[in-house]
Amino acid sequence: MVDHRVAAVLRTESVLLGTATDPEAALGTASAVQAELLGAGPLEPLLADPRVSDVLVNAPDDVLVDRGAGLVRTEVAFRDEADVRRLAVRLAASAGRRLDDASPWVDVRLPERTSPSAATAYAGASRSEVRRVRLHAVLPPVAPRGTHLSLRVLRQQERDLEWLVAHGGLPAEAAELLSRLVAVRRSFVVTGGTGSGKTTLLAALLSLVPPDQRVLLVEDTGELLPRHPHVVRLEGRPANVEGVGEITLRDLVRQALRMRPDRIVVGEVRGGEVVELLSALNTGHEGSCGTLHARSPDAVPARVEALATAAGLDRMAAHSQLAAGLDAVVHLERHASARRLAAIAVLARSADGSCRVEPGWEPGRRLSGWPQLARLLELPPDWTA
Repeated sequence: MVDHRVAAVLRTESVLLGTATDPEAALGTASAVQAELLGAGPLEPLLADPRVSDVLVNAPDDVLVDRGAGLVRTEVAFRDEADVRRLAVRLAASAGRRLDDASPWVDVRLPERTSPSAATAYAGASRSEVRRVRLHAVLPPVAPRGTHLSLRVLRQQERDLEWLVAHGGLPAEAAELLSRLVAVRRSFVVTGGTGSGKTTLLAALLSLVPPDQRVLLVEDTGELLPRHPHVVRLEGRPANVEGVGEITLRDLVRQALRMRPDRIVVGEVRGGEVVELLSALNTGHEGSCGTLHARSPDAVPARVEALATAAGLDRMAAHSQLAAGLDAVVHLERHASARRLAAIAVLARSADGSCRVEPGWEPGRRLSGWPQLARLLELPPDWTA
């Protein structure tokens, strides 16, 4: 939809733009002006595509998108490197952030825009949804080949467990196990690499939380958009140009603990907030969860140990709290263009008191941790889907 401010300019300048004789050309001009002044310039049509999750600019003539089947190059191109840089600086400024030689990178959520919803875009319906875009930009000399842009499109999650099963991301048995994980209020983390689908799966699982439960959602930049009627969002804030005013996830988890949560969700555990999250898991906030970058379920104890010890918690205390507070690890993998659930694992204590991960379920197999996983989910050991 053309912004009313652009339409007003068109009406005022109709003779110059030729709107009286060529309405279609005027509409195209209006769209281009709107994209240049209010949107993402030549990237705007890509961001408006309901299938697109990521837009990457590696060079003026190297623009890629991910429509759910991996990255593909597009025909979109900028005039030159200066054009890419101008767009990056303008987008950062629209979110109140500085991007220049003194501050050559930025990670920020752009102001919300309204665009056709994913559910109705192909049908030509008029219903709209709020589009959220996360921008990461890097300028030279940090990026010696030129300005790099990474834009992730964040939309209200339409992908529930049924959708994931129908499209091959989850076996039907796994969907039932994960539903039980939420229903019986077990604490878990969703792990995997970048782009493995952690946020999508976690949002689908949070949508299963009973509506009378209060969910405190803590993130650096808002990406989780679960369909739940009682979500309270807390978002971090980077330091300003003077180096003050930062609000960390660790600060926010502390605040969330005081806001009468039924469940605390940390969108991505990657720093000192792991200490507060472990404390929350051990003080009655059942069903809390989050995501964690890890290459395999086995790597989770070492990853948590590294984050917790860097935040001042000694090694054995970190392992003890992890084993006592976390119930399960849900691991995702990405192979080529496919994202899939690879394993559900449980936590156990080793002889030396440290925490280890015991594999419980993999597609088509029940492993050594299955009896413990079945107990956690309140299922009989011989349960079948």
